Amino acid sequence: MTQLTVKIEDVSMLEQIKQAISLLRGVVSVNVKKTKPKEYDITKTAGFREAMDDIEHGRVTHADNVDDMFQQILGYVPN
Repeated sequence: MTQLTVKIEDVSMLEQIKQAISLLRGVVSVNVKKTKPKEYDITKTAGFREAMDDIEHGRVTHADNVDDMFQQILGYVPN
């Protein structure tokens, strides 16, 4: 027996899709297997590694608040 996997994003359509597939000639059964999405690990991204490299090499600045940040970047605090 051969299996066909169909990934569905909109779960609300699941029953209608199951019914439609079961109407096809040759379909013996329709089973649902729910899977959890993989957790996103930000530490594996290039951006995270680059940020850690910036911290390691001292390429960071500190601002006490947003006005201090604008003062450092622009040389003045916009209105």
